[in-house]
Amino acid sequence: MADIRVKQRYAIIGAGWAGCAAAMELARAGHAVTVYEAARTLGGRARRVERENTVLDNGQHILLGAYTETLRLIKLAGQDPDELILTLPLQMRYPAGSGGMDFIAPRLPAPLHLVWALLRATGLLRADKLALMRFSTAMRTMGWQLYNDCTVSELLQRFDQTDTLCRLMWHPLCLAALNTPPERASARVFLNVLRDSLGASRRRASDMLVPKADLSSVLPDAAARYVEQHGGEIRTGAKVAALQALPDGRWQVDHGDIFDGVIVATSSGQAAGLLQGLQDARLDDVINRMQAFTPEAISTCYLQYDASVRLDLPFYALVDTPASRHWGQFVFDRGQLDSKQAGLLAVVISASGPAAEQGHGPLAQAIAAQLAQVLQRPELAQPVWTQLITEKRATFACTPDLLRPGNASGVPGLLLAGDYTANDDRTQDYPATIEAAVRSGVAAAKVVTTGKAAKQT
Repeated sequence: MADIRVKQRYAIIGAGWAGCAAAMELARAGHAVTVYEAARTLGGRARRVERENTVLDNGQHILLGAYTETLRLIKLAGQDPDELILTLPLQMRYPAGSGGMDFIAPRLPAPLHLVWALLRATGLLRADKLALMRFSTAMRTMGWQLYNDCTVSELLQRFDQTDTLCRLMWHPLCLAALNTPPERASARVFLNVLRDSLGASRRRASDMLVPKADLSSVLPDAAARYVEQHGGEIRTGAKVAALQALPDGRWQVDHGDIFDGVIVATSSGQAAGLLQGLQDARLDDVINRMQAFTPEAISTCYLQYDASVRLDLPFYALVDTPASRHWGQFVFDRGQLDSKQAGLLAVVISASGPAAEQGHGPLAQAIAAQLAQVLQRPELAQPVWTQLITEKRATFACTPDLLRPGNASGVPGLLLAGDYTANDDRTQDYPATIEAAVRSGVAAAKVVTTGKAAKQT
């Protein structure tokens, strides 16, 4: 008997990466989708902004090749990832003479590429390399799974990782992936990221991906076009203030349109406020979990120099030592990503609460001084202009054994999507990343149409 799909109407609240992913999946399945977005720009907490007559992002991102669902949807939306994203082999490269290391994986089959990179790495002693190799071997033996969670610092101490490795490899990786300092970060979630990148059987899974285009154009804008081409609607500047559950099981949005189901794909704080308005006891546990999250900030400082200024590499890792007013953790040469942004550098500070407290002027000045010193280029101390963008609630603090809600809200027809949701299998949980948001959106679309959770890849 033929499979006859019944076209239904679904509302997506929020056009961040989770909402865009959910909308695309529902549209692809033949359903009518209406997306409500309060802002005028799509992308949520990973979107483009315009400053100093320049198109920037609200944060410079770096992705790992394990972003399988994100890459799949980029292609589904008709985009060519090679045109939008710079693909680099796994690396942790510090400026020469800055007290860092130089680690870069060659394009060899996994795991030989990591072994070769470790053998050729400079800035690491023999004891550091042996410790890293023992750690990698132990984690592979354990299947990269940790059933009794602890902090990343405790895990590293348990496996005798050296101070140098912790400072130059694990600390920056943990901050970049979880946006939570190692002394507070979940080791289980950190290992999930390492498993799907360093521990993957495919070498490309450990590649580093740096967006060349602004974040909104990488997927959200293309997702909107895809939804509209499939008969859906995108409403920007449309903030949803209330939802109402109707007696027949359908949902009404702001006392207006009626839908067969709703996916709330806003931030966890906004979602909790929207759900509270329903005054449904079945939502109490989900709301309590969302309200218990502790926000973590990410700051990106853009520094514009003369167009002739260019770094030797597309990006460098930086040793962050707040006591010396060295706040920057990574610096990106935007001119090597987009020729129209020649001379523009982007410096990222994860878990940036203490740094942001310095204020725009003093922090930008400190970062410029840090670049001038560690790159041994005095001219970098005097940028033409600077722009500091801080997302105060960029992510949640990804702490051990954190209770996160799943996609199901507990009320039929009402689903949650966002980088904060948990997978049914906790060994699959990701931190608050773009890939986590996309996977959550895909899973929510699956649940709302079938009642079954989507299988995570």
